[in-house]
This record gives sequence, C-alpha cells and structure tokens, in this order.
Amino acid sequence: MTAISPDPGHDHLEYGLVAHARRRPEKIALVREDERITYGELNASVNRLARVLAAAGVGAGHRVALMVRNSFAFFQVGQAAAKLRATVVPINFHLKHEEIAYIVDDSDARVLVAGGEFRDEVAGALETITAPARQNLFFVGEGILPAGAPRLEDAVAATDDSEPPMATASSGFNVMVYTSGTTGRPKGVLHPAIDPERAYQSQLVLAQTWGFRTDDVHLLVGPAYHTAPGAYSLVHLFMGATIVIMQTSDAEEMLRLIDRHRVTTVHMVPANFIRILDLPEETRRRYDVGSLRRVLHAAAPCPVDVKRRIMEYFPADAVWEYYGMTEGAGTIISPDDWRRKPGSVGRPWPGVQLRILDEDGRELGPNVPGLVYVSGPGGRRSFAYHKAPEKTEAAYRGDFFTVGDIGYLDGDGFLFIVDRKADMVISGGVNIYPAEVEAVLYRHPDIVDVAVIGVPDEKMGEQVKAVVEPRRGASLVATEVIEFCRSHIAHYKCPRSVEFVTALPRDPNGKVRKRELRERYWAGREKRV
Repeated sequence: MTAISPDPGHDHLEYGLVAHARRRPEKIALVREDERITYGELNASVNRLARVLAAAGVGAGHRVALMVRNSFAFFQVGQAAAKLRATVVPINFHLKHEEIAYIVDDSDARVLVAGGEFRDEVAGALETITAPARQNLFFVGEGILPAGAPRLEDAVAATDDSEPPMATASSGFNVMVYTSGTTGRPKGVLHPAIDPERAYQSQLVLAQTWGFRTDDVHLLVGPAYHTAPGAYSLVHLFMGATIVIMQTSDAEEMLRLIDRHRVTTVHMVPANFIRILDLPEETRRRYDVGSLRRVLHAAAPCPVDVKRRIMEYFPADAVWEYYGMTEGAGTIISPDDWRRKPGSVGRPWPGVQLRILDEDGRELGPNVPGLVYVSGPGGRRSFAYHKAPEKTEAAYRGDFFTVGDIGYLDGDGFLFIVDRKADMVISGGVNIYPAEVEAVLYRHPDIVDVAVIGVPDEKMGEQVKAVVEPRRGASLVATEVIEFCRSHIAHYKCPRSVEFVTALPRDPNGKVRKRELRERYWAGREKRV
C-alpha cells in the first residue's frame, strides 16, 4: 500500500471544535445551500444545546437519539452530546414508527431529537416507547407541529452560550449506529467508550491516515446517520475544515457543488459513481472536478469497469478505496495499487490484521475464498452488539470478527471480496457468488444497475435471477442479458431469468436491498436455501 502523506502541520496545530472556535472563529464550518455557520457560531450553538440536553438529564454514558436530515442540527446536537460525554444514536429517517420505537427503546435513549417533518411517525412511535426519551422529545427545523409540541429552537433560546460547567472539549462524538443486518431486528454497534484524550488521538490518526487537512472542503454525500458519511464529515469538523452538506444524492448536483465550492474531499459509494457516469458526457464536462484530492469509496463492491471509468473522470490519484463496516475498519488501497490489483480492496488498515477462515475456523491459504475475519486495532476486540452478547460471540473467533463477507488474500496479501455469505446462491449444491455475476453484467453497455439473487427452484433449490435497470432508451430483452453473461463466465453461474426495473431498491448508503428483492419470490416458504 502506498503511504498517504499527512498534513505537515498536524504536529503543530490544535484540533477539535473548541480549539477552532477559539483560534479561527470566522472560519466557515458548515455550508448548506446558501446558509453558512462559522466555527465560532457553531460552538456557541453547541454550548446552548449542551445545556438543554443536560437539563433533560443527559450526562456521561447516556444516549441521545437523533433523527434529522443532513443539516446543521445533525452536527450541533451531536457535538452538544459529545461535550456531555454522551453517545448519539442516529436514526434512519426513512424508518416507520415501529422501527423508530424499537431503536429508541433498545438504546435506552434519554432524549429524542427529530426533524419536524417526521412528526407523524414520531407520534406513532411515542405510543409504545418506554425509554426516558418519551418525556424528553424535541422537534427541530421544518414542519408544522401541533400546538404545544416541544421545539428545540425554543429551548435553546432560553439558555446562554457559555461553555457548560460539565463540558469537555469535544473532538468528535461517540456514536452507536444500528446496522440493518440481513435478518431480524437491527443491532446497535457499541465501540468501547474512550476518554477525551484517546478520542482526540483516534480522530487525529484517522485524519493522518487519509491526509485530511484544515484547509479541506469536504462534501457530505449520503445520509449522515450512516456510519461512513457521518464519520468522515465529523473528522473534517475535528480538523477545522469546511463541510458542504448535501440533502440528496443527485449526480449532477454533486458535480455542481464540487465545482462551486472547490471541494477537495468526498466519500461516495459505487452507486454514486454509476449515476455520475450515466450522465451525458457534455453534462460531466460542464463541471470542473479538478480540486478533488481524495475520493473515498466503500460500502458495496465496485465493478472494475465502473472504477476504471470514474478514475479517468476524477483526478488520476484521487480515488481511494477501503473495506470496512460499522463494526470496524478492514483494508485500504491506493489508486496505484488498485491499477496493479484491479478488483482488490487492499491490504490491512494500520493496526488491523486479517485472516481468511473456513467454517471450522481453519486458516486458508492464498487465493482460497473463505470468511473474512478482521481484528480491531492492535489485535483486540473492537466492538460489541448492544444487548446481544450471543450475537457478539457469534461474530468473533478469538479477537477477530466477521460480518459474513467471503473473500481471499492473494500471494501479496491483497484482499479480494467475493460476496456476502448471506447473498450466496446455492444451486444444486454449487456455491454461486452474485458479485461475480454482477461484475460481468455491469460490462453490458445497456445495463446501468444490476442485482443478482437466488430464487426458488424445485429441482435445484435455487436458481440465479438478475434484476436489471436498463440504460435510458435501451431495448434490452432477457435472452440478450443471459447470453451476454454466458459469453463471459460458466453457464451454471449465469441468470436463468431476468427482471427489468426502473430502479433498484437501495439503502441510502448505496447497498442494494436484496432481502427486499428476494422477499417477493420466497414469501410463504418455510425454507430459504
């Protein structure tokens, strides 16, 4: 792995919101559309919010549930909780009231802060919530609220903006993210609580690993409630950079904002790349993306051809990939290494170790696929699932954990992800990895997006099905898709049927909701092989 050069000023600067508010109060911290807030203004608003949260009973180790769109409020509430040594629980604002209630209760949240536009779903959730947040609800931002509904802005206006006496100099904030998982209820991922000094060093190491700088302009793409978009925005706030907030994932809007604000860093998922590349060439040429230094991507496998094309569009050495999950970091790969090892997600993250194990825990040799196991930094356990010790133990073998991804290490120690264990199709006793089939189908000039799933087959148990989003104006037929696939890989791996859709269902983090696609075919069956 080619080393990333850290900001030469790292050893001489002081970081974190309080430090930046003191040393560079007029520096722009956050931008959303035509609104701007400086570091001085941000810290003052955070102090007010910290006092409101403290008055609601929030202190060290407590949890604050937060369900807002990408906005100033996401950062303000999060930083306020951090000053009180509390943990933020971001909630996906697409969830319905039963799902919201589950997360609020499971996390034992002391306070719930929600966008006013989600008042109806929140009202439904309150009917069953038993956590202390039931009595400590605040709405924020837009939305018409019933008379007497508690507005966070009103509570903040009644406080002062001096540093609360119980505050610590926040350097990010502790977060418990609930993973969507492949079955059952979402799981809260708990990372060990660390003291402010260690939190400071952790943020600094992350910034140095990627070479983030105080003069960066970071574009927040994707929802901040998801692990990576939120985390990378927060480390830029820690560094004293400027964060440009997007509320949509519109491809042309991304390019417009990169051009307008001279964005230097951004985190994306492959779905963003696909949408950008699907824009007419004259549209892409309209925007200058030459300011980009780091285009980080992860969350889903990136088809090799898509990555090659996006690397031709963005600056040559800007596109860096990593393999990680809410539970921890895995690998990282530079543009140069990827060109030598196309399709790889790299070698271990600093301080992390990898192992490829079979189902019985035996370590496998080079180029043999198995379950990918990752250690926490320094070889120690790095997380636990909240209130689910049995699931935590099931994820670990010793101090190494897996989230069910299947991959192999080549002779040089580079990791290649083959698929997720949960997505693997078993047809006639043969393992078929959808990611391999999808990588072939992405090469078809008239296919924009594709997901390969297993559907019931009375003789074979499962058969391979491709769900395809055609390019606009294309006239694709199923037989053409199947024959294209058969011309590149073994016939038994190829789809036996094809469904065409206008758009695949994707999570805001870019992952296809394959469980949703499979449900219509497996509904009513006791066994799902």
